[in-house]
Amino acid sequence: MMDDKDTSSEKRNPWRLCSINQVEEVKLVLQLIPIWFSCLMFAVVIAQLGTYFTKQGSTMNRTITPNFQIPAASFQVFTGLTILTSVLLYERVLVPIAKTFTNHPSGITILQRIGTGLVLSILTMTVAALVESKRVHVARENGLLDNPKKVVPMAVWWLIPQYVLCGLSDVFTVVGLQELFYDQMPVGMRSIGAAAYISVIGVGSFLSTGLISIVQGISSRVGKEWLGNNINRANLEGFYWVLAVMSVVNLCGYVCVAKRFVYKKSEFDHHQGCVSSEK
Repeated sequence: MMDDKDTSSEKRNPWRLCSINQVEEVKLVLQLIPIWFSCLMFAVVIAQLGTYFTKQGSTMNRTITPNFQIPAASFQVFTGLTILTSVLLYERVLVPIAKTFTNHPSGITILQRIGTGLVLSILTMTVAALVESKRVHVARENGLLDNPKKVVPMAVWWLIPQYVLCGLSDVFTVVGLQELFYDQMPVGMRSIGAAAYISVIGVGSFLSTGLISIVQGISSRVGKEWLGNNINRANLEGFYWVLAVMSVVNLCGYVCVAKRFVYKKSEFDHHQGCVSSEK
């Protein structure tokens, strides 16, 4: 609001007076910050794709022929294939089906898409924990708990479901974040929005490292250290359950934030409103 000081001055101080448009743009940016924070736990889950998932695979039976073994890290290709396939199915199958129920132009809202990905990340950790429990059980039966370099007689194909779920969660959450930070950012800040959604993955990787250190410190104080060099005795299963529980708590926080989120009015919404008023 302009007061006597503003009226008497020839130049307006931008730190005292802002246009309504500038205020609304700041509000758009501020309400995206809680969404950004609530997706960091998803990035922590994704970080396990190239770390402990690969470590699990390296201990399992990867033999295809007597002279060839599948590299453990190459199983990430299943995540990539899942993403490629799911993006196509999402646009061609899921969106048309969802439209019939929601009457929304994109089938579901952007925040619902991100939330679906967060749910799938919880399932990813749940499945990974169950598979790890099975792997350790097989290692125990064969007396391999203290021989981490020995191959556990369990097919590496057991890991495929967690890789696939990881890809599905990526399709929903990462693509949803990309769309949200591009569509809901002020036009002049869309490049920053693109950087913001990408930074979620990077920050999540750092948080994963910090979380591992915290788990190591706590577990070593209360008993046996988790996540040691011997994966067969590292209680990796327990770590996965910790991530699953933290993801559930994070999802609850995300739902609270998403309920308060107000979408920016788009040209499509404005056009629809004009059509409705004319009718």
